[in-house]
Amino acid sequence: MTLNLYQQTSYPLSADYLTEEAQRLRRQNPALARWAAGRGIICHRPATQIQAHLMAESLLQKGLISTSGDFFQRLMALDCLTLQSMWLVVHMTYARRLYLDGRALAAADFKPLPRGHTGGALNMVPAYAGLLAVNHFTRQPRAWLLGQGHCVAAIDALQLLTATAIPERQQLYPLDDDGLSRFVADCYDTRLDAGGRQISTLGAHVNVHTAGARMEGGYLGFAGMQYAHMPLPGERLVAFLSDGAFEEQRGTDWAARWWRGEDTGLIAPLMIANGRRIDQRTTIAQQGGSSWFVSHLRNQGFAPFVIDGRDPAAYMCAIYYMEIQLSQAYERIRRGDAEYPVALPYCIAETVKGFGFPAAGTGAAHDLPLGAYPARNPEALAFFNQGAQALFQPHQDWREAAALLTQPQGASAPMVAVNCPEPDWSDRRESAMAAIDRYFIEITEVNPALRVRVGNPDELRSNGMSQTLDQFRHRVTRPEISAAEAIDGCVVTALNEEAVVSACLANQAGINLVVAYEAFAIKMLCALRQTIIFSRQQKEAGDAAGWLGFPVVTTSLIWENGEHDQSHQDCALSEGLMLKMADMARVVFPPDANSAMACLRNCYGDLGVVWNLVVSRTVMPAFFSPRQATQLVQDGAVCVRGHCGAELQLVACGALQLQQMLKASDRLRQQRVSHSLVYLLEPGRFRQPRDRWEAEVVADPAVLQALFPARVRYRLLLTHGRAEPLLACCRLLDLGPQRTRALGYINRGGTLDSETLLFVNACSWAHVLASLAQLCGQQPTLWLTEEEWAAVDGRGDPYHVIRPAL
Repeated sequence: MTLNLYQQTSYPLSADYLTEEAQRLRRQNPALARWAAGRGIICHRPATQIQAHLMAESLLQKGLISTSGDFFQRLMALDCLTLQSMWLVVHMTYARRLYLDGRALAAADFKPLPRGHTGGALNMVPAYAGLLAVNHFTRQPRAWLLGQGHCVAAIDALQLLTATAIPERQQLYPLDDDGLSRFVADCYDTRLDAGGRQISTLGAHVNVHTAGARMEGGYLGFAGMQYAHMPLPGERLVAFLSDGAFEEQRGTDWAARWWRGEDTGLIAPLMIANGRRIDQRTTIAQQGGSSWFVSHLRNQGFAPFVIDGRDPAAYMCAIYYMEIQLSQAYERIRRGDAEYPVALPYCIAETVKGFGFPAAGTGAAHDLPLGAYPARNPEALAFFNQGAQALFQPHQDWREAAALLTQPQGASAPMVAVNCPEPDWSDRRESAMAAIDRYFIEITEVNPALRVRVGNPDELRSNGMSQTLDQFRHRVTRPEISAAEAIDGCVVTALNEEAVVSACLANQAGINLVVAYEAFAIKMLCALRQTIIFSRQQKEAGDAAGWLGFPVVTTSLIWENGEHDQSHQDCALSEGLMLKMADMARVVFPPDANSAMACLRNCYGDLGVVWNLVVSRTVMPAFFSPRQATQLVQDGAVCVRGHCGAELQLVACGALQLQQMLKASDRLRQQRVSHSLVYLLEPGRFRQPRDRWEAEVVADPAVLQALFPARVRYRLLLTHGRAEPLLACCRLLDLGPQRTRALGYINRGGTLDSETLLFVNACSWAHVLASLAQLCGQQPTLWLTEEEWAAVDGRGDPYHVIRPAL
């Protein structure tokens, strides 16, 4: 008998063989036979019976159980606990009252407007119960990841019944009629407290109040791209995935390409294949179901197998043996008997949507399977009571079952600490990207314990990151000697922005750097937003995230990417992040090498925050001294020229914008016009705060008064991106339309160089002076020559402005 039925063999085991073998095992082991008889709607197929027997033998050899009889007694307890959790899940959707004696509910016991993702949550109960069982038997905790976050009711229910929920939740919802009635009533409750905050923590998706939660799971597919990069060596992670998510996000089938046992712990991906998304069958179901998906996964380097997704013991065995298979594969590689990539074990759990309750397998099972409200419809009420009765377990039975399946204590996530040395400051013309490249190497060298991940969906060398690439190299399975590639490379490269950023977002115990073309980085926004949401929830709950600040460096900017036409000219990521909460998404525009290094240092000194560094790859002068760069990051802006009390004020945001503003300032100086020039590094620091957490990061009032005093009469801003988002963000700097004007990208591009791109977007130094004159009620020729004004006005030669020397 093979140790593992899930391993690929040259010939499939027939159904007759499995049936006969299971019969033999039942005759030999009465405890196995009692469990194999099933309980309620839970049946145990022959293959699962055999696999459970093999797992019992393995646990006996390791000294983890005393007898196989005790093992199967606990599996019977697992069935009981699974059924009662499913019973609780359907009450979480429909009921506002329940009774632990199992009596039928009356119409008054139901919510008037029930809500819930019932079918998916019912499918998740056996899966998460299987995780609890394998934790119990191996005495090892496992982290978990739920890609289909809307199925959280399953985890919330099981955690409450097994006393593994967070202490506050256990205290709020004791396991009696009143406590559990409050629990089901609070599920999806939308009431607010006096401070305008939601009272209930039992929401529609995974949140920080679910013990062990790592992501919200609202964006399907991102869990599938992150799990292979998450655990550190010695850690174990189970990723619950969905067939709907597989079709939504490209890159979820690349995990086998990235996993390395030297720097990553054990992973166990489990797909809940119920064949349905919201109102349609999944692509997998339409293509041919699990058999088609098995073939697809094998072509992608996995070792897939199919289990009964209705049976918690099947999940338990699958997790146990996936870890064994992966450990053995790594050991063969370590000995030199094999090489990467490993055939990554992958479990496909076949079930139907909403198994265990009326309307299972139909489109209605996604959320409200009864099709009507039991509070109003007698037929729906009867169906609910019928379905709930099939799941109900006596109070004493499930309490004893939960006591049998005790859980090992899991380690809490530590705060990650980093040592950021003093940068090697620059006093010469240099690309800010080259400075980031140099400084990142310095930081990683003094923090050797931190796992490094560099995300690169484009090119590193052309964007000034050659040292980083040569040091950490692309992670590949077949390195080329002539390229910066290695089996254990730390640079994750794929022509897929979502997959690349996910590889780094998963590395929450390490140090990360993502470098991307500005125009295409917008594809990262959903993954970043999911992380930002969860981190903000942690902060609001008083348990702030402990991962190092996460830098996303966007380069090859609008103004320096003309050789690829307008498709490569956009700034949507920085604009999107700028509108998020300023304490969680910090968008900065360092214009030179020193300010870029100062930003990177502060980013890694931050915790649980995403930073977007918008950085030019072009060689620039050293605009700021080390002291000024440090002050710039601290305050969010700095005065470059003049006295800020002058009536005219120029404000630049962006490297090329600062160059243009300096040219405009030179012209004003020549004509002895009093003015100030301020560089705006972080627009979000000068917004009207929307809550107390955001108020903690906005600029100090003294800084605001010093740099942007009330006596300024006219203010003109020139920004890297579009003017409208900047004005909306920097509301405190807007003196009104009669006294403030902002210039920025107006969506005009093409195969143009930097100067011509600036001109066609009305962002040149001459446009600045013309706009400032008009703002002051003066003629543009006050500070421009007739030829320059004609060029700006569309009547003359643009090159009087673009290249005035000609």
